[in-house]
Amino acid sequence: MLKTWKSSTPLAIVALIGITVIWGWSFTIIKRAITKIPVMDFLSLQFAVAVLAMVILRPTCFKNISLRDIRRGIILGALLGLAYIMQTFGLRTTPAAVSGFITGMSVVFTPVIAWLILHDGIYLKTWLSVALATIGLALLSLHGWSFGRGELLTLGCAILFALYIVGLGKWSAEHDSYKLAVVQLGTAAVICLIAAAPEGIVMPPDTSVWIAVGIIAILATALAYLVQTWAQSLISPTHTAVIMTMEPVFAGVFAVALGHERLTVRLIAGAICVLAAMFIIRIKSNVRKSRKW
Repeated sequence: MLKTWKSSTPLAIVALIGITVIWGWSFTIIKRAITKIPVMDFLSLQFAVAVLAMVILRPTCFKNISLRDIRRGIILGALLGLAYIMQTFGLRTTPAAVSGFITGMSVVFTPVIAWLILHDGIYLKTWLSVALATIGLALLSLHGWSFGRGELLTLGCAILFALYIVGLGKWSAEHDSYKLAVVQLGTAAVICLIAAAPEGIVMPPDTSVWIAVGIIAILATALAYLVQTWAQSLISPTHTAVIMTMEPVFAGVFAVALGHERLTVRLIAGAICVLAAMFIIRIKSNVRKSRKW
């Protein structure tokens, strides 16, 4: 039974969609918390608490860990941490909606990088799916446009996220998901802490922020990246990137449900485009095959 669910591609897809639900919901929690604590300090705590929780849950997670586990985990964690940092600094001069759209452009970069690095084929259905996902992202998040230093940093963030997805797709099948996730998140925590240090480390000022840190660290970080690490051992990088575009869909759903936004034709059309992209990429989709470097 355990081997069956561990190798179930449909279950991996459902789990990834579930993670996008958590990420979409987490926007409302993070938005409130960062009014009381700098974003970079929140990120540092988010990753650090996530690692702490994973180590407490499984104290033996570092037992028999190999140099390859550590090396590859550090590479992936560095990509993840730097992506978050570039997105955060980009947000200082970039509207949140534009930042969300540009970050989501990782769905475009992922198949290109997979083709360049892994020599994965790019098929017509792939481009159709990517195009629909991009249109959906634009409808969901774009309300005006500008391009400057902030947008350039955010574009770099999207490329790093795409590299992360491709790298994780390449290596995840060859490693224990738990060990690889812990090393990744630990590396991201160190990088974010270094980035936050020059402006001084600010701790959460009250219980509400600590609760927010705990929720985001355990659900949206530890659980989320553990699931993604496992799921990408079964799902191709491009398919993963398309599924990730569901995050702004669920963010919109929660925004409407909580009364922060109105349900508009634009939001509905965007969601339909993203769902269509997911359906197309699943047509005769190949299960990811393990490769070795």
